Amino acid sequence: MKFIHMADMHFDVPFTVLNSRNKLGEKRRLEQREAFKKVINYIKENNIEYLFISGDFYEHEYIRKTTIEYINNLFKEIPNTKIYISPGNHDPLINSSMYKLFNWNNNVHIFGSKIEHIENEECDIYGYGFNDFYYKDNVLEDFKIINKDKINILITHGTLNGGTIENMEYNPLYKNQLKLIGFDYVALGHIHKIDYNNEENQRIVYPGSTISMGFDELGKHGIILGELDKNNIKLEFIPIDNRKFKELELNISEINSEEELIEKINNLNLEKNYFYKVILIGDKNFEINIYNLLKYILNENIIKIKNNTKIKINLEEIAKNNNLKGLFVREILEEFNKNNYDKELLKNALEIGLDVIDKK
Repeated sequence: MKFIHMADMHFDVPFTVLNSRNKLGEKRRLEQREAFKKVINYIKENNIEYLFISGDFYEHEYIRKTTIEYINNLFKEIPNTKIYISPGNHDPLINSSMYKLFNWNNNVHIFGSKIEHIENEECDIYGYGFNDFYYKDNVLEDFKIINKDKINILITHGTLNGGTIENMEYNPLYKNQLKLIGFDYVALGHIHKIDYNNEENQRIVYPGSTISMGFDELGKHGIILGELDKNNIKLEFIPIDNRKFKELELNISEINSEEELIEKINNLNLEKNYFYKVILIGDKNFEINIYNLLKYILNENIIKIKNNTKIKINLEEIAKNNNLKGLFVREILEEFNKNNYDKELLKNALEIGLDVIDKK
């Protein structure tokens, strides 16, 4: 059997960071639609029998009926593909959910909060999802597969081997437990980083978010193509997102003014299909106002600027002064020499202190 496994599309998420730059959030939401259409076209062109959507398909708070209609019309284009959706913590199956209020196409099945078993000729599908914004129960305890001779697949949204209290609130799952139950494939969602083929014969898989949500999700994004029988599994990552988020470091140690820095950023050679976070590093020779910089950056694909620079400090010169700065530097140096503290810690302490004095 062939299947597509996807998760964490987050349709109609606001993309707040992008909206800070000429309302690029709306453009990104259009790219979500284009990305999903690519998924549907891939299914059509390759006669894929099953589509597994493992939660957070849309944002409950922001989803628009027009977006749901767009999605459902695409589902109608693949009538021979069985579509299974497990609601997640961002799209739970609550009374006001679009999963309940909308009349979905007849090839779509949406799981409830209790484990459901659906028999197909090629496989048995099990699935469950969130019926609230949190899901704390381990519903797989004492669970048994009905027919181990068939291909058995679990579709759900949750946290695998999450040790923190927060992770325990999002459908806690355990790898050893899933393996003991004997699923042939576990289609997961919730973690936006792809996890497949990291171990031999891996059958518990996160496809990651279908498109990148921001600068905390660098790298490729897309879907998993699976070919599965009772004894063999073949998984392939299919890239879907045409745009990438990228971080770029810029050393400003030799730059002496804000105007010069703006010119330097505007002359950066950047790729068209990337959104950039420019990280300023090195020793700064002038005060940096990030919000002021962004006003004059011409390239709209530069979304964020982060200031990781250090103050350029001539300690010997400052220590000679009979003012507050000089006294502060002499006191700190004496303390650090006495206790043999790390040099980087010394520099950080002096930078923070001098910055506070300058602002008084």
